[in-house]
Amino acid sequence: MAFTYAAGKPAGKHRRPSRMQRTSARAAGVAALTTTGVMATVASSPAFAAEPAPAQTALIPVVTGDDVADQIDNQVMAQKEAAFEEAAREAAAKKAAEEREARARAAREAERKRLNTFVMPISGSYVSTGYQASSSLWSSGSHTGVDFHASSGTPVHAVGMGTVVEAGWGGAYGNQIVIKMNDGTYTQYGHLSSIGVSVGQQVTPGQQIGLSGATGNVTGAHLHFEARTTAEYGSDLDPVAYLRSHGVNL
Repeated sequence: MAFTYAAGKPAGKHRRPSRMQRTSARAAGVAALTTTGVMATVASSPAFAAEPAPAQTALIPVVTGDDVADQIDNQVMAQKEAAFEEAAREAAAKKAAEEREARARAAREAERKRLNTFVMPISGSYVSTGYQASSSLWSSGSHTGVDFHASSGTPVHAVGMGTVVEAGWGGAYGNQIVIKMNDGTYTQYGHLSSIGVSVGQQVTPGQQIGLSGATGNVTGAHLHFEARTTAEYGSDLDPVAYLRSHGVNL
């Protein structure tokens, strides 16, 4: 029986490997041999035999979802704490401002009350001659004010807040002071031994304005006090009723 072969190529399993297949096989064999030799050498080394070599990889650590969540939680917590501290600082500043304002209001109110307060012209004194008392000592025939008992040199006080409109010699009144009060009325202080204020000066309740004496038409030292509707003589009011209407107890 005769066999026929394809052109130049053996048939079946007896076909000779191609050049490329032979080259690949040789390369694979060399690689296997080299790897086997290297691994055998490393395994036989005393240093590597005593301690296994750590795995060397080129992998980058991966951040897990839990790590990201923790970071977000920490940021949120930090923001909440910062906001809480800021709110606490603002609340403290607001409270301090309110307390300052409350103190300022209280001080203003106390000052307003003080300035609207009336006092006695002579501290701890009393009326020695009443209003409209009859006597030939006065040109009008009656007393246009009241006399407060006081020895010469006793401090005389403004009974309320006002402005000095007269300060000097007043004839029968001797050395006198007339003050226009804040409510539009006038008060007069006569027979002074000394004057301590000047025209145009503002005075406050209880402020010392002079010293009592016996100047002018008098029989002895005392303070002559009048309440008036104008600065002039003849517009007198009842001084006791005037002071009492302003809260003075006498």
